[in-house]
Amino acid sequence: MQLKVLENSPPGTVISLGNAVDLDVGRNGLQNYTIAPKSPFHVHTRRRRDGRKYPELVLDGALDREEQPELSLTLTALDGGSPPRSGTTQVHILVLDINDNAPEFTQSLYEVQILEKSPVGSLITTVSASDLDTGNFGAVSYVFFHASEEILETFQLNASTGKIQLLKGLDYETINTYEVDIEAKDGGGLSGKSTVIVQVLDVNDNPPELILSSVNSLIPENSAETVVAVFSVSDLDSGDNGRVTCSIQNDLPFILKPSVENFYTIVSEVALDRENRAEYNITVTVSDMGTPRLTTQHTITVQVSDINDNAPAFTQTSYTLFIRENNSPALHIGTISATDSDSGSNAHITYSLLPPQDPQMALDSLISINADNGQVFVLRALDYEALQAFEFHVGATDKGSPALSSQALVHVVVLDDNDNEPFVLYPLQNASAPYTELLPRAAEPGYLITKVVAVDRDSGQNAWLSFQLLKATEPGLFSVWAHNGEVRTARLAERA
Repeated sequence: MQLKVLENSPPGTVISLGNAVDLDVGRNGLQNYTIAPKSPFHVHTRRRRDGRKYPELVLDGALDREEQPELSLTLTALDGGSPPRSGTTQVHILVLDINDNAPEFTQSLYEVQILEKSPVGSLITTVSASDLDTGNFGAVSYVFFHASEEILETFQLNASTGKIQLLKGLDYETINTYEVDIEAKDGGGLSGKSTVIVQVLDVNDNPPELILSSVNSLIPENSAETVVAVFSVSDLDSGDNGRVTCSIQNDLPFILKPSVENFYTIVSEVALDRENRAEYNITVTVSDMGTPRLTTQHTITVQVSDINDNAPAFTQTSYTLFIRENNSPALHIGTISATDSDSGSNAHITYSLLPPQDPQMALDSLISINADNGQVFVLRALDYEALQAFEFHVGATDKGSPALSSQALVHVVVLDDNDNEPFVLYPLQNASAPYTELLPRAAEPGYLITKVVAVDRDSGQNAWLSFQLLKATEPGLFSVWAHNGEVRTARLAERA
């Protein structure tokens, strides 16, 4: 006999069995039934109204198809004769499955790691659940349980295989851990749950960041330990990928000082000199400790502002200017020049005449200077015979605060012009009568009659004199020596 019994049949369930036939009657006829071996069933012998006896199989305890999906029993029919006789038959019982087992995951918690920037389609992990039931009741499918929009956009779950794959790129700095709940359902509506913790591993994909809090791009010269900039550094990566080092160039007069919480200050180390260098470019280099190392650079331009620490400097300590006498008034005779290493108003120079050392000298009526460009002018005509040279001081003053100044000596040399006629000192000239000298008749040629003495108020070649005979009543009798003015006879006078 083959029987089918649901595994959830309650104890006391009665299953009818086929009966045996015994041709004997009375005591020698069929008396009862037994079943073996021991099982969750027993057999009960019942009597019909016509006296025939038939067996019923009675369930004593609960069945569990997952523990014992089928039973093989031997049903024995016994008579009461002597010796007793029996007949047997095999009873094969199939325990029919019901959906009494929910799917169970092999792990209640899956913990996996994956590198950020892993390509789309990468396998995260595979979840697995089993169901002890059979058929549709044991067929398991996988779905996300109460998944957020972010999880649905990031991961793909294969309903049949339990494979979880990447749908889009991961970013450790945005989300570094995902908690994904997975539900396994069977065909009968039962389900089991498991959690997958996806830990995103950082890769060094973020360069360090530098954020300036304050910048003092204009600092005064001659001041030390001036704060140039305050900034912070950070790196979105983690571990060594997020640890940073910071540096600036070594050949600059600035030092980098670490502060608190990844803050740094740049401070001038020594007093700066604008005249030596007016601008600095400080390059801040921030590198992380990852592999490969990522670096960020930021350049801070610092201008050195001027203070009035340089006096004007003349191009020469003294100047010599030349002017020819009888000049026209307001004549430009030269330029006095000074420079100032400072800038702006600190370098704006004005020129002036300084009071003369000789108080008797009316310098203002003689000389003027252009305050803006240092051009020197002679205000009136000069006479070499009255004034051959003079000197004065020029001051150069900047417009700083306080103002700085310097001075230079200017020599003016008056050049002679041939503006004076020679003047005869001897013999004295008389407008009414000429000068008379006696000549002996016996005078030999070369006899010195007289010497004409003359002077010239001019100088140099303008004062060099030469003498010549202009007119004589006796031509050829007299001669004048050109260089000394001596008048001598050229021949014997008696020949005249």
